[in-house]
Amino acid sequence: MYSEGLSRREALAILGAAAFALPASAEPTFPKGAIIRCVLKDYAPADLAGGATLFHEHMSTAADFMPRWMAQYRKTLEENGTPARGGRGGAQAPAQPQGPYFMQDAEFMTNEMKLAKSDGIACIVDAGHPDMGRDINFLREISKNSGLPIVAGAGFYTQPFYPPEISTWSETQIYEALLKQVERDPVGAFGEIGSWDWITADERKVFRAVGRAHLVTNLPIFTHTGIPGKSALEQLDILEDAGVKPQHICIGHLGNLVDPKVEVQRVICKRGAFIGFDRQGGAGDAQQVPMVMKLIEEGFAENLLFASDLSNRAQTHGGGGPGYARTLTVFVPKVKAAGASDEVLHTIMVDNPRRFLAFVPKKARK
Repeated sequence: MYSEGLSRREALAILGAAAFALPASAEPTFPKGAIIRCVLKDYAPADLAGGATLFHEHMSTAADFMPRWMAQYRKTLEENGTPARGGRGGAQAPAQPQGPYFMQDAEFMTNEMKLAKSDGIACIVDAGHPDMGRDINFLREISKNSGLPIVAGAGFYTQPFYPPEISTWSETQIYEALLKQVERDPVGAFGEIGSWDWITADERKVFRAVGRAHLVTNLPIFTHTGIPGKSALEQLDILEDAGVKPQHICIGHLGNLVDPKVEVQRVICKRGAFIGFDRQGGAGDAQQVPMVMKLIEEGFAENLLFASDLSNRAQTHGGGGPGYARTLTVFVPKVKAAGASDEVLHTIMVDNPRRFLAFVPKKARK
């Protein structure tokens, strides 16, 4: 069962057919030559208009990534004297069953992608990259076998997960390493690019390098903003100072920055960037829905991106959870029940992620 007792069919029914069948005249305008780069091929933005796009999920990480993440999360909370807020579903990582790690089990993940597609997902972004243990060939395999387009990210994550050489590299060396990732793999975004807590000197260096790499690739950028959201505005400042236009940036995890007045979120929207509400489908929804509604009511629907940042097996269909589509099947019905129209939900789930991900490549795909 889904959150609040909704079945998948019931949750999708709440959206109504109108949510994904607006008149053709409502289709956003994209720059000439714009594409959304997925691991198997490039798509015209119009090709992905038939369903929702999730801009920040995880389908491939190293088996030790989440245990390391949870250990670092608990350590940071202890250092800050902060009680656990839930983060990715609680301060304790769920026990993993015996057998292959689910994000390295191609049969399991192919089935999860098929179910997400049947739930109404047209495209999904994997937010990992090499320092998380992301396997580009694994993403290719599950995309091919499921028929679901997958966008792969590139970059460096946060200070606790950087390769050791980051501290000794210059900004230019990091920039060159980013371009090597783009040259090697068919990536469609820089992300997730993060600051772990308060942003560090190395993290600022990485953000500046990512900004420079954007200028020569046009790849969009989405971020991870700390625990919770401490460096959101500085991230945007650094990227804009590097020359990145705000419409190519999404500042992420801003649903975790709980503020009924949405002051930071509003500032970022006014500056023209996207903001990510990207840890959905769980207990935090009760705090996120009112913030989303306030931003919609203030006219910022076109700045919102939704996803769930799925990270553990218990959240998948195979693990007994709502699966990768939980943003669409669990969270979106709550936003609709709070008063959001089908047209606004279509804008957020279908149009906004395509506007964010679409870019005009400066080099032809290999």
